[in-house]
Amino acid sequence: MPETPLLNNRYQLLHTLGTGGMAVVYRARDLMLERPVAIKILREDFSSDASFRERFHQEAKAAANLSHPNIVTVHDFGLDSGRLFLVMEYVPGTDLKTVMKRRGRFSVDETLPIIIQACAGVGYAHRAGLVHCDIKPHNILVTPDQRIKVTDFGIARALATIHPDEYSSVVWGSPQYFSPEQATGAAPSPASDVYSMGVILFEMLTGQLPFNAANPTELARLHRDALPPSPRQINPGISSALEQVILKILSKEPSSRYRTADQLGRVLLSFQQPEIVGNDVAVTLPGPAYPIPVQSFAETAAAIPAEDHAFDIDWATLLLGLLATLAVGGLIPYWLYVWFTLNPPVQ
Repeated sequence: MPETPLLNNRYQLLHTLGTGGMAVVYRARDLMLERPVAIKILREDFSSDASFRERFHQEAKAAANLSHPNIVTVHDFGLDSGRLFLVMEYVPGTDLKTVMKRRGRFSVDETLPIIIQACAGVGYAHRAGLVHCDIKPHNILVTPDQRIKVTDFGIARALATIHPDEYSSVVWGSPQYFSPEQATGAAPSPASDVYSMGVILFEMLTGQLPFNAANPTELARLHRDALPPSPRQINPGISSALEQVILKILSKEPSSRYRTADQLGRVLLSFQQPEIVGNDVAVTLPGPAYPIPVQSFAETAAAIPAEDHAFDIDWATLLLGLLATLAVGGLIPYWLYVWFTLNPPVQ
């Protein structure tokens, strides 16, 4: 139990949900709106550090502007007793990493609905001009009410502030999941989040990470230089086509991957063979089944940029165009008849 059970004279802290390097997350109750919330409180030593306070404030602003069913909603931000806090939507359930540890390897049919929903949330952030920069299964929450929720935009970057040639000596992100460009301190992009999503996809389908090492420096080198193993050799249930998609996502060059999470989600939708029961798609996870609404797949498809639909055929529009052409074409003989009637040829 925290030292201050009542935060900002409004939030009653109940118990700890998790701890991290910079903050502690509590389950709490909003006494004003009478609802459960999750509160991230920056550790005292970090609260007094100007750079960490700025990063924490950046997270609040970035996440507060995002409203999507696959992203954890931010409600409030403040300072109490010298400690910064962030009030978020309380999400019951657990994080994807915990589920993966219990389960081990997932089948393709179990994996795709989870990654597709995560892509919908991250893709929305990309369209809003943000790069998450720390996509990992610990930051993907599995809820009992049918949703995958992406959380922790703590080191998110606004695309408008990123210069393609920038370089930082400080490497942010999680070594098991960060992209080759992040490993070198180069500028991140939406394709960096796509790479991290590819690592999660690889791990879910094979039960192991594509790269593993005893220390972060060696992990960074592997992400930069080593080729990932064949996922299909580890799990023969992966089709050759899906394997090619996974290896494309894990390309060293950002330009060789899918540009955004939306694009990745659309590609994965083509591999999805959902069993539709009523209005739900049944997806089996450890313990009770978590049905994923069909609407979530439609939302993902609708979120794909227009240029990705370049080869889609709108049959209704095509038919109307054909009818219009026939109608205009049918008038030509009529006008020729009128013309020659009023202007008979000279004998």
